[in-house]
Formats: sequence, structure tokens, C-alpha cells
Amino acid sequence: MHRKLPIVLTLAAWLFATGSQWDLVQAFAWARMMATNVETMSVADALAQTFSPEGRCTLCEAISAAKQQHDETGQATEARLPGKTVLVYLPASPVVIAKPASVTFALGEFTFHGVEPSAPLLTPPRV
Repeated sequence: MHRKLPIVLTLAAWLFATGSQWDLVQAFAWARMMATNVETMSVADALAQTFSPEGRCTLCEAISAAKQQHDETGQATEARLPGKTVLVYLPASPVVIAKPASVTFALGEFTFHGVEPSAPLLTPPRV
């Protein structure tokens, strides 16, 4: 639990900072509208009515107003801070790695004197 709590809190903070809570509420409103519409009409008609602009419920209108207010608040914040520091990515200078001087080794340096290949540990299976 102690490992999951910071992750859940970080995810919640990110969702609220980006305004995604309105998307979650909108999905709930659509589900509620769909369930209500299916009681009185066919599934295809209920689906069309749920997602049509004319069939919006009061919750959908409130969500739309809240999203618009959230967007305007974000734009107003940027307009109020004219001296805001803009961080710009400046690429680092390229790193050049020089090719090392060629080194040659004599074959005799890699041989192990007195070491013979050993027999396999298991005998091969008999057929």
C-alpha cells in the first residue's frame, strides 16, 4: 500500500491539473443518458440521442461550461505573466569519440598452456 499511494496521488494530481476530471464526469453522464434512453427507445436510437447536441442533459451543459471555464483560466494565467521565463531546449555540442589506435596481439598471447579440452559432463543419449 505504501508503494501504490504515491503513484495514485500523482495520477490524481495529473488528472486534475489537465482537467481530465471533466472527461470522467462526461463519461458518467453519457452512461446515465444511455441507460435512460434505452428504456424508451431502441439501442441505435438511444445511442444517436445520447451523443447528439440536441439531446444534451443539464449535466452535459454544466460539464461543457466547466471545461470552457478551465480553458479560459489557463489562458488568462499565461496572459497575466508577461515576464514569464520560457525554458528552451538547447542541444549539446556533438560528442566525438576518436577511433583508438589499432592494437595487434600475437596469437600466442591468447593460448593457454597446459589446458586440454575436457570431456563432456554427460554422455550422449542412446537411441
